[in-house]
Amino acid sequence: MKIDIRMNLKARKVELKTRADTPDISNLQRCADFVYAFMLGFDVIDAIALLRMDELYVESFEIKDVKTLKGEHLSRAIGRLSGKGGKTKFAIENSTRTRIVIADTKIHILGSFTNIKVARDSLCSLILGSPAPKVYSKLRAVTARLAERF
Repeated sequence: MKIDIRMNLKARKVELKTRADTPDISNLQRCADFVYAFMLGFDVIDAIALLRMDELYVESFEIKDVKTLKGEHLSRAIGRLSGKGGKTKFAIENSTRTRIVIADTKIHILGSFTNIKVARDSLCSLILGSPAPKVYSKLRAVTARLAERF
């Protein structure tokens, strides 16, 4: 990308700047997106995909944006999102071709615009209390429709 990067320890910030041989000014934004995705908790390989592909985005939302939950209800909702051993999260990731990070009450999704929308709808229905098998069947139907379109 031919971008200079450094960590400013005093200000606790990552600083990026273009060089004289930077081929495209948009590389600066791509690198900023890469650093942002890595800091949110995505794997390095997934964050590198932001550098290589054009139509990838990161979207974040909180559980309280969907429904106000407190105490044990909140922890049960987080448990429904991840599933036993991460099974539900991985099923949503694999069927929608997205990557999901659940960090406490914040949820971050990396993927294309339409895939993020499908994944977000599935996660929201889990937060609202829908059982995982019902979400799986709805997800199967939606992904089949998306596959037909392409």
